[in-house]
Amino acid sequence: MIDKNELLAWLAEMDKRLKVEIIIVAVGGTAMTLLGLKSSTIDVDFCLTMADKKTFEKLMIKQDKKWKIDLFTDGYIFSEQLPADYVDIAKEIKRMNHIVLKALHPIDVVITKAARLNARDEEDIAALAGFVKKEELTKRFEKVVKTYAGKEEEYRYHLEIILKRFFTK
Repeated sequence: MIDKNELLAWLAEMDKRLKVEIIIVAVGGTAMTLLGLKSSTIDVDFCLTMADKKTFEKLMIKQDKKWKIDLFTDGYIFSEQLPADYVDIAKEIKRMNHIVLKALHPIDVVITKAARLNARDEEDIAALAGFVKKEELTKRFEKVVKTYAGKEEEYRYHLEIILKRFFTK
């Protein structure tokens, strides 16, 4: 398990070896850990631009990999393509010399977890529900579902479950 302090210390070491600024957006459980909504995460999930991903991967090759790290690019996370503003609405966690670390907005974490919707995803969504408005979630979902790479009917069904379980008052 990886806590916020371990993750920030590791990124600070990476930051020392960078020569250009990159924006890293934490997604999934990593974002929740950085937002203080989970005590730790089992792996590290980041989203970067394609150019920043290549730069970051070069750094990772030169060091021992501490954890399982998944890198996503340009807002395409798991099987969803997030709207272009995902970086703008992400919360800035820390600005280092070369790394700007952000956490995906809770609404986008819910959107990305809706595709798989396993028991762990449901626990995470329960923790996120207080930070997301139902109307905004359904509106954002309609933008994302158009580019979903899986079965749209299943994705829509998962959203219905989420709305009933976590957004009904």
